[in-house]
Amino acid sequence: MPEKPSNAAKLSRRSALKGLAAMATVQILPSHLALGGPKAPSNQLTKGIIGCGGICSAHLGMPGKLLALCDVDRKHLDRRMAQAKKRGSKEVTGYSDFRELIARKDIDIVHVATPPHWHALMSIAAAKAGKDIWCEKPMSRTIGEGIAMVKAVEEQQRMFRLNTWFRFRGNYYGLGRPASDAWKVVQHKLLGDGPYTFNLGTGFVGNWKLRQWSGRTDLKEQPIPEHLDYDFWLGPAPMKPYTPLRVHGKFRGYWDYDGGGLGDMGQHYLDPCQFVLGKDGESPVHVEVDTQPQDDDAVLPWRRIEMTYADGTKIVLDAANKPKDPIISGPKGNIYRGFKSDVPDLDKKLKDLPGPPPMVTDFHQSVRERKTFALNQRNGFRSCTLINIAKVALRMNQPLHFDSKNLKFIDNDVANRYIDQPMRGPWSLS
Repeated sequence: MPEKPSNAAKLSRRSALKGLAAMATVQILPSHLALGGPKAPSNQLTKGIIGCGGICSAHLGMPGKLLALCDVDRKHLDRRMAQAKKRGSKEVTGYSDFRELIARKDIDIVHVATPPHWHALMSIAAAKAGKDIWCEKPMSRTIGEGIAMVKAVEEQQRMFRLNTWFRFRGNYYGLGRPASDAWKVVQHKLLGDGPYTFNLGTGFVGNWKLRQWSGRTDLKEQPIPEHLDYDFWLGPAPMKPYTPLRVHGKFRGYWDYDGGGLGDMGQHYLDPCQFVLGKDGESPVHVEVDTQPQDDDAVLPWRRIEMTYADGTKIVLDAANKPKDPIISGPKGNIYRGFKSDVPDLDKKLKDLPGPPPMVTDFHQSVRERKTFALNQRNGFRSCTLINIAKVALRMNQPLHFDSKNLKFIDNDVANRYIDQPMRGPWSLS
């Protein structure tokens, strides 16, 4: 274990874990609800952030009074502690063990900003401790971990937000319009009755991170830095020799922790697809891939992924697509980059059509009013399942059939082993 930072919590490890175990059995409301009524500015919602890597900088700027930061790399923690204090968070405390942060009774929202192989364990622990959760994408590393996250969040009646936003804010990649405009096109059948095809090749596969986040197959063991608790960084993942090419900014290139560019950017692109297509309550039933053989450890580049729903609707990721190819296609027309269309007077037709139902898009409002956030544990799980189905098909390099209701691959025991992958002790989802 690394030397505990000088600003570590006064709370002992033993008392912290004892407190966490006790809190797991009760329903804890945010502190402002216990006080009654909306919070005054001096009594705002509080937050703690687990994970002090690159994305932590964004979480520092998100709403909420920052009380705690946690990281197993002492240098990362010290850097973010200094940054937070410079921004005015004078009361922030640093931790090397996330369980100590979660055990604090004065934290309302836990931000999980770690590699994906930790998302489920930390979110579940936070939910059982009565915290609401702001989790980085992708939601989970496996389908089984996602199922466990949904169960814990709902059993504990917590609010959950996944940190991607294109279904409810900003212009969606390639289209140059909000996803709500594409939702109108599909849900009001302006391209026909369906089935529809959502083709993300021109944006997603061309994204530089898909190429950048491939792993290396020639890793060489190196000494573990004193400031990094590598065993804790691995956590539930298999023990493998340390190399700086495996951790921190490079972790996405390895199956044990993520899924390459598909894991890094996939939920940004794919979650709006589920929303636009009206598929928030289901998953594809068939997936086909075109890829070079994948390595057991490193994520390697691939060429095409095609996922098909029960009604024939498709989501396609294809590196061979050209910028002029359509992004959304239906029986009676297409939508192209920049929301250009071969449907006459499309914008005029859209103008008077109702948009999607209202959504809660402020997570602090969600927490205060106990209203489900726009991108929550349920629809977030379904869009993350797109990623996790595709990852299994890539690793096996074969087409797969999927049971959308029971969340299992059909007649394929090997594929189903990827749903609930073993965790290295003492970590487990139970």
